Amino acid sequence: AQQASEKIDRFRAHAASVFLTLLHFDSPPIPHVPHRGELEKLFPRSDVASVNWSAPSQAFPRITQLLGLPTYRYHVLLGLVVSLGGLTESTIRHSTQSLFEYMKGIQSDPQALGSFSGTLLQIFEDNLLNESHPFAVKLLALCKKEIKNSKDIQKLLSGIAVFCEMVQFPGDVRRQALLQLCLLLCHRFPLIRKTTASQVYETLLTYSDVVGADVLDEVVTVLSDTAWDAELAVVREQRNRLCDLLGVPRPQLVPQPGAC
Repeated sequence: AQQASEKIDRFRAHAASVFLTLLHFDSPPIPHVPHRGELEKLFPRSDVASVNWSAPSQAFPRITQLLGLPTYRYHVLLGLVVSLGGLTESTIRHSTQSLFEYMKGIQSDPQALGSFSGTLLQIFEDNLLNESHPFAVKLLALCKKEIKNSKDIQKLLSGIAVFCEMVQFPGDVRRQALLQLCLLLCHRFPLIRKTTASQVYETLLTYSDVVGADVLDEVVTVLSDTAWDAELAVVREQRNRLCDLLGVPRPQLVPQPGAC
């Protein structure tokens, strides 16, 4: 199931062919297939020959249906993560659309949403130290896009939490996560600025390798002593000081709502 959701067309098609052959093999039937009844409804024998699994537009809307089955959820989602970070435009587009459509379908079901989120976090933890894994890169990009110009407090708070977790990744992912957090330190909402400062403070104390020991004391002092609900001109000066200490570029002031 995982290979049937990944980015290489011929591998995906071959994996799907094997998967469906095993599912529908009846001389004799393969025993102990998890969720056999649900699988036969999702992938009826009559549809096997008509689906082109090498075509992203046909494959991903079907394979994402397996996310609703606990046994397959982790591996299918892991395969989708690879596809989301692929290089082929059609693969990225259809895998992303299919995943978002699935998420829209469960957004009013707390139990299903909780199970999905738990699996996503497990994948995150399992690949935490792999800075080149496409999951880290894609998650960062999606979170950045999701909160851009947003006025939704809960969404922004969730974004802060995700970016703080992403700081654990070394390399460019860490730098980009720190840059996003520095942007949020100058958000239009004082609550977002204060929450960002507090969570970055806790993150830097928790993960000691993020900031050099020679500047750590100064960084946490700026984070803790600055009145982040003060005027933006004052806040911006301290934010820029932090950027210099953290080794990330100072954000350029642009006439754009939400950040500075």
